[in-house]
Amino acid sequence: MPSYLLYQRHSKQNASNIANNSELQKFQERMRAESAAASPRKSSHGIPPRALTFLGITALVISTYTSYLYASYKREVSKAQSLDVPTDVSDRYNSTARTFDAEVELSERVMRMGSKRADLVRMARGDVLEVSCGTGRNLEYYELGERRGVDTEGKSTVRGCRSLTMIDLSPQMVSIAEDKFRRLRPEFTRVLFRAQDAATVTVEKPTFPSGVESTSTRQSALGRPTRQDGYYDTIVQTMGLCSMPDPAATLRHLGSITEPERGRILLLEHGRSHYDWLNRILDNLAPSHADRHGCWWNRDIGAIVKESGLEVVEEKRWHFGTTWKYVLRPRQHSAREAKKE
Repeated sequence: MPSYLLYQRHSKQNASNIANNSELQKFQERMRAESAAASPRKSSHGIPPRALTFLGITALVISTYTSYLYASYKREVSKAQSLDVPTDVSDRYNSTARTFDAEVELSERVMRMGSKRADLVRMARGDVLEVSCGTGRNLEYYELGERRGVDTEGKSTVRGCRSLTMIDLSPQMVSIAEDKFRRLRPEFTRVLFRAQDAATVTVEKPTFPSGVESTSTRQSALGRPTRQDGYYDTIVQTMGLCSMPDPAATLRHLGSITEPERGRILLLEHGRSHYDWLNRILDNLAPSHADRHGCWWNRDIGAIVKESGLEVVEEKRWHFGTTWKYVLRPRQHSAREAKKE
């Protein structure tokens, strides 16, 4: 074949290949364009526009709500600082007694306070005194009636409550606690309810053969309690130090009526936190909270216990340190001196 014909044939083939390649490139470009159109558009950061819109709206809502909370907080702080609230705010419970349980129910559920109350109160044994009993939120957790058991060291011991005395400064609170007890534990009769100040309480134990004795609203026909020895085996207090005008002095007094050797004082309280930022919030709002609820929620429970002079057997804290549990007992040198007297 002549060379010019061979060259002409190759030229035609090359032109055909170039045309085919051009069509292939156009097809590939068209497919890429269609694929890009079918996929969600992305910003330069790789985030779809819809997601950016949602994030923007969410940020706006959060910032608006945060600003509202901060403005409300500042108003409450300003209001709180203008109040002249006395140290003793315990009389507030007389007016809030009927609604007290409903007001604290949700917060106690969220903070799982029921289980903490139960763990504390089930340690009570022997002749038991509960001070600042309020509306009786601990009543369902007491193990009423003595029985043989073993202690944490595996030694034989007596468990449960021989008698139960419930006192609170508010007669309205005591009345509600008594009604609650009659519904929950009607079978247990060695119980006494009194409207009395924990700072001056003396040792009186119910010793009746039957019936629930109350001096909060009336005298029982079954007689009056008789004074036995000068001590209680267990003293319980939950959320009470916040309402007392002199909590350390009250604890010292309770220590003086606690059985010196094996007696225990069981506390579940709320107060200052581990964290300064939270303490500032508690401090700023403390006057208005005390004026409304009868509770100084910013007290340093650890400092109060130390000032009382009682010996710490166990200490635990929860909820950023604002919930305090203490197991206390009289200091042993004081206990020995008390026994000699």
